[in-house]
Amino acid sequence: MSGILFVVATPIGNLADASARSIEILRQADLIACEDTRTTRTLLARHGIAAPTLALHEHNEAVVTPKILDLLQQGKTVALVSDAGTPGVSDPGALLVKQVHSAGIRVSPIPGPNAAAAAFSAAGFAADRFLFVGFLAAAPAARRRALEELDLPYPVILYEAPHRVAEMLADLEARFGPGREIVIARELTKKFEEVARMRLGEAQAWLRGAPERVQGEFALVLAAGEPKPAAHADAERTLDALLEAMAPSEAARLAAKITGLPRRLLYRKALERAK
Repeated sequence: MSGILFVVATPIGNLADASARSIEILRQADLIACEDTRTTRTLLARHGIAAPTLALHEHNEAVVTPKILDLLQQGKTVALVSDAGTPGVSDPGALLVKQVHSAGIRVSPIPGPNAAAAAFSAAGFAADRFLFVGFLAAAPAARRRALEELDLPYPVILYEAPHRVAEMLADLEARFGPGREIVIARELTKKFEEVARMRLGEAQAWLRGAPERVQGEFALVLAAGEPKPAAHADAERTLDALLEAMAPSEAARLAAKITGLPRRLLYRKALERAK
């Protein structure tokens, strides 16, 4: 009989957040596949777990996956963990899980900590859905292009590194305006945790308000935008396509002809996108 791959969520900062079930699964596993074995050993040592570990990260997942499949086919139990949070959610693991499914082997999730869910729960934005985006591109131009697609009628959750968070907040304000609300969650569950809700126009001042605020990991929850009429959404998609091949003025002229919306409105949008 084949073994089982357990996908195990681990603490995002506070080691006490590990569930009793997750610790029991790690204790019983024949192998623990870790994003970084050094990081995982801190959690294992706390609970006296001596199971063997194997590194599985974005650079070696394709190479390591067949080795783990072989163990599972021998009937072994493997636990998959990332450095923090839930594997496969802005963390390695999806390729392994896909291949295990393809081999007809059981995959079982052990739910637990997740930074996106934690940040959203503390944001206070009433919504029946949200979009989890994770990390955007590091390059400024690519990041700004990605933001063009995120003016949505429901909250958007982003992750950002400390050395880029000021740039990200500036780009968010430029794209969505100073009045749009955002929740900045940093160092969730850790000693210096902060969860602050404000308008985008206040975010830079908040970030500069204490030197430690440019440290740690960030989860950003952007408030929902206003619902857009279908005609406006179609016009923006048309405009984006035309801007790939022509200047803003010509793109706006053709988009106005195609959609029937005012050329002046579309030209203003074209200039914003071209920045």
